[in-house]
Amino acid sequence: MKKLSRNAVLAERILPALSIVVFFVAWQLLVDLRNIPPIYLPSPLAIMHALISMVEDGSLFYNLAATMLRIMVGFLLAAIVGIVVGIVMGVSRIFERIADPWIAALYPLPKISLIPLLIIWLGTGEAYKIVISAVTAFFPIVMSTYAGVRQVDRGLVKAAEDLGANRRQTQLSVVLPAAIPTIFAGLQLGMGVTIILVVAAEMIGGSSQGGMGNLLIQAGQVLETEKVFAALITLTLMGAVIMKGQQWLDRKLTPWANLR
Repeated sequence: MKKLSRNAVLAERILPALSIVVFFVAWQLLVDLRNIPPIYLPSPLAIMHALISMVEDGSLFYNLAATMLRIMVGFLLAAIVGIVVGIVMGVSRIFERIADPWIAALYPLPKISLIPLLIIWLGTGEAYKIVISAVTAFFPIVMSTYAGVRQVDRGLVKAAEDLGANRRQTQLSVVLPAAIPTIFAGLQLGMGVTIILVVAAEMIGGSSQGGMGNLLIQAGQVLETEKVFAALITLTLMGAVIMKGQQWLDRKLTPWANLR
C-alpha cells in the first residue's frame, strides 16, 4: 500500500510535465511531417529560436516588465479599494443598500467596452492602462469580499459575542479571518481578468509605451508568427506564475481553509 502511495505521488509530479513534453513533441512532428508553412503554424523549435532572439535583444523583458507594472499597479489599487468596500458592504446594511444597485449595474458590463471612453478621457498613456486594470479587478474582488463576509457562520459570531467580544473584536477576530479564503478567490479571479484586459488595452492603445499586447500587434503586422507564439507562451507562463503565487500565498495565510 505504501508503494502504491509513492507511485501515485510520483505520477502526480511527472504526468503534468510529461503531458507538456508530449504536446510539444507532437506539435513538432505535425509541422515537420505535414510541411506546414511557418507563417501559419511555426514549429516549437522555431518559436524557441524567436524567444531566444527576443531575450538577447532585450525586447521581451522590456515589454514584459511594462505589462507587469500596469497589471500590478492597477490590481493593487483594486485590491485595496475592493476589499474595503466589500467588508463595509458586508457589515453595514445601509452602505450595502446604497452600493448594491451600483455594483449590480456595473459588474456585468463588459469592461473592454470602456476602452474607447477611457482613451477619450485619458489618452493612450499609462493612466488609461492602469485604470482599465483597476476597474477590471475591482468588481470580482468587491463581490467576493462581500460574499465572504456575509457567509460567515453566524454561530461563530454568536459564540464570540457570548464570550464578551464587542462588535469590532468580533469583526477582526471572527468575521475577517473566516472571509479571507473567499477574498483570495476573488483576488485570483480579479487577477485573471486584469491580465486579459491590460494586454487588450495595450493592443488597442498604440505602440509608444511598449507592453506584451503591443509586441503581439507589431509581430502580427509583419507576419512574424514565431514572435506571436513566443509572446503568447510568455504571457501564459507569466499568468501561471502569478496564479500559482497567489495560491501559495493563500495556503500560507489561510492554512485552516486548506486542510484536506
